[in-house]
Amino acid sequence: MKLKRVIDLLVSTTSLVALAPVFALIALWIKLDSRGPVFFTQSRVGRRGVPFTILKFRTMVVGADKSGFFTAEADPRVTRCGRFLRATSLDELPQLINILKGEMSVVGPRPTLEYQVAQYTDHQRRRLDVKPGVTGWAQVNGRNSLGWPERIELDVWYVEHQSFWLDLKIVWRTLFVLLRGEGVYAAKDKFVVGKDDADKLGSGGA
Repeated sequence: MKLKRVIDLLVSTTSLVALAPVFALIALWIKLDSRGPVFFTQSRVGRRGVPFTILKFRTMVVGADKSGFFTAEADPRVTRCGRFLRATSLDELPQLINILKGEMSVVGPRPTLEYQVAQYTDHQRRRLDVKPGVTGWAQVNGRNSLGWPERIELDVWYVEHQSFWLDLKIVWRTLFVLLRGEGVYAAKDKFVVGKDDADKLGSGGA
């Protein structure tokens, strides 16, 4: 969709310029709060299964992702700064760079990890037919309070019904989700993809 790409470019460029002071303040806070880099990077699966490196502001201590991907609300690995960034979703702001590069879109299914995609059925893989997004249909219909099968089904529904007006509706509803702070953390049984995932997840989060 050429129109969607134009909108993505306009949103990402104008937002990056306008939010430059916010980026600088958050970066300073992260450096003062704990040792480590400002950004957290991780390989995610994008459109058509092509991997890319997602960008986030770091919200956990360095090396936290090595002990598992699941993050509980009281996870001690989350920094003080990180708790605020997660609660307000400001940790997702660097994904504007991913949008600018064409790896993500403003609206689309959230990008997932390779081990999760490996367990998809052919029907579930349809969520990879579009670029992943910063927000999406699943995010405004329960976010992390949903189980994985529910989230994926909502993402597939979005792929089958995507339109300019649906994207506008999702962006509008996202504002209210953020204001209410809904679904920031998930229960562990909601996070897992398959019956063997509990062993993979450990006790931590990414």
